[in-house]
Amino acid sequence: MTIETLKNRPLMNKEIHDLIVSHEKVAHVQLQNPLDHALLVLIKSGYTAIPVLDKDYRVQGQISKTEILDSILGLERLEMERLHDITVEAVMNPKIPRLNTDATFGKALTTSISHPFICIEDEYEAFVGILTRRSILALINRYFK
Repeated sequence: MTIETLKNRPLMNKEIHDLIVSHEKVAHVQLQNPLDHALLVLIKSGYTAIPVLDKDYRVQGQISKTEILDSILGLERLEMERLHDITVEAVMNPKIPRLNTDATFGKALTTSISHPFICIEDEYEAFVGILTRRSILALINRYFK
């Protein structure tokens, strides 16, 4: 099966609604949260990165364990005492993938190649949830079985 054949399959034009993990179930932090709170959420959730939202629940970026640890890395040790003094906004990555709720599976598949999750927004740019690479791969697996 060639790529051109796949592009014309119904799967690639399927909408992503059924694959979205609802915002109520997604661990996230807000811009002004201190890094100690973000690190706690990351550890408790088991994720390596989570979305960062503003007060209106619009996606502003993502924060990861790596970004947090890099921000407190001193010359000879991790400066853990700094975690409470630094905000999520100061160290988050604002360049993250986003799709609208009406995006096709093909667009989600292409976007997921370099990202473990994609933030999904509605037409008003409000956070709807995430689409995980895992859910995309699971659908492909079911499709080809």
